[in-house]
Amino acid sequence: MKFNSIYNRYTKRIIGLLVSLIGSIMLIPVYLTISVAILADTGFPIFYRPLRGGYHNKPFRIIKFRTMIKDADKIGGGTTALHDPRITRVGNFLRKTKLDELPQLFNIIAGTMSFVGPRPELLQYVERYEEQELDILKVRPGITDFSSIEFINLDEIVGSDNVDETYEKIILKRKNELRIKYAHEVSPTTDARILFATLKAVANKAYGYIVKKEHQ
Repeated sequence: MKFNSIYNRYTKRIIGLLVSLIGSIMLIPVYLTISVAILADTGFPIFYRPLRGGYHNKPFRIIKFRTMIKDADKIGGGTTALHDPRITRVGNFLRKTKLDELPQLFNIIAGTMSFVGPRPELLQYVERYEEQELDILKVRPGITDFSSIEFINLDEIVGSDNVDETYEKIILKRKNELRIKYAHEVSPTTDARILFATLKAVANKAYGYIVKKEHQ
């Protein structure tokens, strides 16, 4: 399997570390601007750090800019609904433009994530993995993968009612199929293809939100 390749085990880590270090330095003004916006909107904390299933089944804390009200986890489920009332004003913009994912460069530096790899899942779902699903844990989770592109508008897909149930019964199986697909096909070519497709999808989503005023 390709998850045993030198590329997956070593090369990706070296490339990700170097690019993330440079990118984090270059993005300092962006980090500061977003941090100030979050503070002005809803105060601390700036970051959201939930536990996720990780490489070799080691849980880790994924880092995102906080996009929901404080203690949102205590008043709702793990799936974000369409027009979820927990999402803040600044958070809505960050989600639509995917800027909330930028702090995951620090996860890449720490070695818990890669730029491309299976999107890390909630522990309650990871604990149920069996058979080929366990292959998902043999590659580092990533900022983007096949499922990130297919479900870039996840909130619109799950709707506003019974979203956790919809996610578990319909979305999760498909996501895991795509995660397994990535684990079995990981390579420089696969990663490049996913990165370019992600950039295109994010640009289209941001354009639709900012310019066309879609889903506002």
